[in-house]
Amino acid sequence: MRSKLEARQANIVTLKVDAIVNAANTTLLGGGGVDGAIHRAAGPELLAECRALNGCPTGQAKITRGYRLPAKHVIHTVGPVWHGGKHREAELLASCYVSSLRLATEHRLKTIAFPAISCGVYGYPLEDAVKIAVRECANFLAAGAALEKIIFACFDRQMLELYRAELDRL
Repeated sequence: MRSKLEARQANIVTLKVDAIVNAANTTLLGGGGVDGAIHRAAGPELLAECRALNGCPTGQAKITRGYRLPAKHVIHTVGPVWHGGKHREAELLASCYVSSLRLATEHRLKTIAFPAISCGVYGYPLEDAVKIAVRECANFLAAGAALEKIIFACFDRQMLELYRAELDRL
């Protein structure tokens, strides 16, 4: 199972996987950070498809084609905004990972890459977010999911080190 989990420093829009996960906002119509980068790289067709999805609630996920991305699909998930941890943030963040992984398996995808959901402008504490991400992905694989590889695409060295340390605890 551990061999199916990998952290790497990478720009998620460059990864050739079955799906990349977009840390989206509830409109799914693009924004800043990872969301904006994915929309720019995928092209206007992604925005057109997202408009037809009528948004997405926090903690849930929806899937689209990847268009101009090397990834075949984009799984859009809406992470929680950090409000001190008293507003179901951990539960909602865990749900982002589980919902995304379920969509990937329902569509028979084998490889998926995640950004650090909610860790940018949404302000989730990095160490806590990494623990949730690794735990949920490891549990999903342990339950028998047919995924071959889950990549944690880390924007910088600090995030890479946090993920690698958490993966070493498995």
